[in-house]
Amino acid sequence: MSKILDIQQFLAKQKHTPAVDVRSPKEFAQGHIPYAVNLPIFTNEERAIVGTLYKQAGREEAIIKGLELIGAKMADFVRTARQLSPDKRLLVHCWRGGMRSGSMAWLFDTVGFQTFTLEKGYKNYRRHVLSFFEQDLSNLLIIGGMTGSGKTDILKEIIKQGEQGIDLEGIACHKGSSFGSIGQAAQPTSEQFENELHLLFSDFLAAPLPDTTGKIWLEDESRGIGKVFLPNHLWQQMQNSPIIYIQIPKNLRIERLVREYAFCKKTLLEEAIIRIQKRLGSDKATDALKALEVDDFAKVADITLVYYDKAYSHDVSRRKPEHIYYLPVTADNPAETAKMAIELAKQQMPTH
Repeated sequence: MSKILDIQQFLAKQKHTPAVDVRSPKEFAQGHIPYAVNLPIFTNEERAIVGTLYKQAGREEAIIKGLELIGAKMADFVRTARQLSPDKRLLVHCWRGGMRSGSMAWLFDTVGFQTFTLEKGYKNYRRHVLSFFEQDLSNLLIIGGMTGSGKTDILKEIIKQGEQGIDLEGIACHKGSSFGSIGQAAQPTSEQFENELHLLFSDFLAAPLPDTTGKIWLEDESRGIGKVFLPNHLWQQMQNSPIIYIQIPKNLRIERLVREYAFCKKTLLEEAIIRIQKRLGSDKATDALKALEVDDFAKVADITLVYYDKAYSHDVSRRKPEHIYYLPVTADNPAETAKMAIELAKQQMPTH
């Protein structure tokens, strides 16, 4: 018989036991527990049929219809389960821990699996995620700098060099500016973005890496990264955390931006310039578009940086001066800058 686990037990067991999400593909796409596999008991259309019948004819009729729909699928469910877990141990959940997960767990139990279901389902998991980000985190450390400073690459090097860090833009599939979606995969939903963040943060807090600064390094971001949003309390804490401000000459920033964007389709770059036209100013936007026409990507970068530099300077000015640690560099060398940033953190920001 399936055993019901609370959210902490479920997530702990998921580290070594496959998890099956039996909700519809649409529900799964909106948000799911990281690493869970979608094995939908109903398709999107079937779920709508059963839900409508439940409202119009009652629970019993909906159950009978559900049985009709899944009867032919049961053997396939078992075959998939065997592939996922040769040792026949599975975690199963649905939205509220009700009939869908209970039915699938019964099926797997019947053919010899040991199954575990999530108390109150994915809805309970989401409550857990949202409450997690309401806690205070005193160990955040932010990498900042003007657009083109190479913050993301520096952060990645910091992580390579043994520090705990999270690439927010990597998870968001967006670089955070009007140009940020260019060359990126489709963004996750904000819900799934939160789920992925929770996984990383909870792992770091549960088992901090030894012999490090004791910090969780993040890149300075607006609350919205493209179409996804950071949990508000987390973002507020980021604004009040120490920041290592990378200072690199503008010409090097322009060179980096040219390397990153000159390969892109001109139409995408044009659309990005038009999106910031009001903030850039019509004259400057026109100049940028003309430079783009003649492949003068350096000039495009130079013009758009006027807006981005002004906006970033304004954001930094709202931070407490004692929280800003300036790190001047003379070369665009993320690995070397990462070493310098780690050393600065160890010298100036003792662990808590």
